Formats: sequence, structure tokens, C-alpha cells
Amino acid sequence: MVSRQPLVVGATQGKQVMKILITGANGQLGHELVRAAIASGLEVVATSHETLDITDKSAVDAAITEARPDVVIHAAAWTAVDACESDPDKAMLVNGTATKYVADAAHGVGAHVVYISTDYVFDGSKTSAYDEDDTPNPQSAYGSSKLAGERALGPDDAIVRIAWVCGFYGSNMVKTILRLAELPQLKFVDDQIGNPTFADDAATMIMQLAIEKRPGTWHVTNQGDVSWYEFAREVLIAGGFDPSKVAPIKTHELQPPRPAKRPFNSVLNNASLKKAGIALLPDFRIPLKRLVSQIQRNERG
Repeated sequence: MVSRQPLVVGATQGKQVMKILITGANGQLGHELVRAAIASGLEVVATSHETLDITDKSAVDAAITEARPDVVIHAAAWTAVDACESDPDKAMLVNGTATKYVADAAHGVGAHVVYISTDYVFDGSKTSAYDEDDTPNPQSAYGSSKLAGERALGPDDAIVRIAWVCGFYGSNMVKTILRLAELPQLKFVDDQIGNPTFADDAATMIMQLAIEKRPGTWHVTNQGDVSWYEFAREVLIAGGFDPSKVAPIKTHELQPPRPAKRPFNSVLNNASLKKAGIALLPDFRIPLKRLVSQIQRNERG
């Protein structure tokens, strides 16, 4: 149920502006989506877990009917991959069933839906980058639940798949690596590859797609693919630490083993953006330097 009124921000005076409702606004990506929407001059209705229980259909109907947005960006999700594996029913409820609630309510007021999905809908066995029209084959409860969310959308809605997301808000691998940077050795797998993607860059692109109400499936990642081992080295370099302290290991050597299966190949080709003539996000090393500097400044106070 809705426990508090959603936050409404943005330009609302003087002229008619697009209204956008964002679920998961307190999340790593959600924070940046709200910032991007405000920067675009939109009226923003920002909902979070505290203000909207997306698994409560009546609450979702009421919130979206009251707001009557032009666009809904559905970023709320249960993204704890290993926790999803141990509770697949909850994962399906939050990521699959609740997405249908959001989409149905949005369609009821004539709103366009942008659904944030994931590389985990693929099995990771492809030897080249995944295109938007490749056949999904999730290998985890999380991936299966997110695919169910994709299938709850209408033909005029948008699916935006992102991967390896890092940002200033919330927990992510950049923060973890920086926290461990003083250790004599760090071990990261070198047999999982993907595109590190930064929340502020992704949010800007997602907002463009949302404002233009572009339908279809879109892969939105920063450019440059690396293994987690290579990425850890890049984070240390950006933070002024010695990258040689990172040692490569294989996924099967992880202790303890991870409950959920990870795709070995998570590289997403941004084919839809290329076809639409939309400039791609920059190489991940550019926003990585920006984020590391921001985190370090924050730690210094």
C-alpha cells in the first residue's frame, strides 16, 4: 500500500510539461533518473519502496491513476541476485508480477512505459556481444523474473537492458573495490566479461528514450568490455592504487560459491541505439574516473 505521498518535483509552473513517474527512485539508478528528469525540465513523481509497494496492485493502480503521468519509468526491482535464487517466488512477484501491475496501470491512463531490465536474461554462452533481438535464456531466478517483467509490457513500451551498474548511491563493485584497496591482494574472476555501466550516464540515455517515447528493446551500457579482474585493476588505477595487487581467479574457485549462476558473457551490443543514430555512451573509464573522484571527495568530507 502507499504509506506516504510520492515526492513531486520539477517544473510545474507557466507551461504544460511532460509528467514522468519513476519507481525505485531511491535506488542506485533511480536517484540518477530523478536528477536527469529534473534537468530535462520535467515534472517528476518519484516513488520508492517506502511510498509505494509495487506488489500491491490496488496501491499501484491508485498511485498511477492519481498521478496520470505521460511516462512511467519502472526501475524498482529486487536486484539481490543470490537472495533471489533462494526465494524465487518473491523474485517473480517483485520483478515479474509487479511489473505487470505497473504496466497495466500505466496503460490505463495512456502512459508509455520504460522498463529497466538486465543482462541476466541471457545465458552468457554467446561468443560475441548480445544484440537486442537475441533469444533470452535466463539461468537464475533473478534473470527469469526480469524476463517475466519484459513479457508483461505492451508493444509500444520500451525495455532498457543495463549491466554491471555502478553509481554514487547504494552498494556496487566500485565502492567494494575501493574499500578493499589497502589489502595486500584482491582476487577477482577473469572469466566473466561485461560492460561496466555508470548510473548517471545510463539515466541520461534512458531519459532521452523516455521523453521521445521510443518503443522496443534497447541495450544501454557504457562502451568497453572487460572481465571483473580487469575492471578491478581499472578501479585501482582510477583511485591511485597499485593495480598489480589484483589477482585473477576463475568463477569455480570463488569461496564461498555464489548461489546464482552468473552469465560468463554479459556484453551487450547497443545495436538499437546505433540503428537509431543515437550517440553511444562513452568508454566506461571516463565515468569511472568521475565516480572514483566523487567517492574519494565524499570520504574526505
